[in-house]
Amino acid sequence: MQWLHDISYFFGGAFLANAVPHFVSGVMGRPFQSPFAKPPGRGLSSSTVNVWWGFLNLVVGYVLICRVGLFDLRNTGQVVIAALGGLLISLMSARMFGRLHGGNRPGGA
Repeated sequence: MQWLHDISYFFGGAFLANAVPHFVSGVMGRPFQSPFAKPPGRGLSSSTVNVWWGFLNLVVGYVLICRVGLFDLRNTGQVVIAALGGLLISLMSARMFGRLHGGNRPGGA
C-alpha cells in the first residue's frame, strides 16, 4: 500500500514546513500566530508556545517521513511528494498570515 506511505510523506512535508515559522519566531523571542491563540490562528501566542508548537510539528514531520515506510532521499518521487506537502502549507500560510501582516499587497499574486 505505497499510496499510504505517499500520503504520510505529503503530510510529513507539511508538518516540517509548518515547524519553521513557529520555531524560528519562538527562538527569536517573537510572538506568532498559533492554534492556541485567541482567536485561533489570528491572535498571537508567546514565543515559548511557538517553540513548543514548532518542535511538536518537527517531531510529527519526522515520524511521518522517517518512520513510515522506507523514505529515500534519492527517490525523486518520494521527495517531490514531501516537497509538495511543504509547498502547499507554505503557500496557504503565506496567504493567511500575509493578510495579518501586510504581505498581500494590491497588485501581488
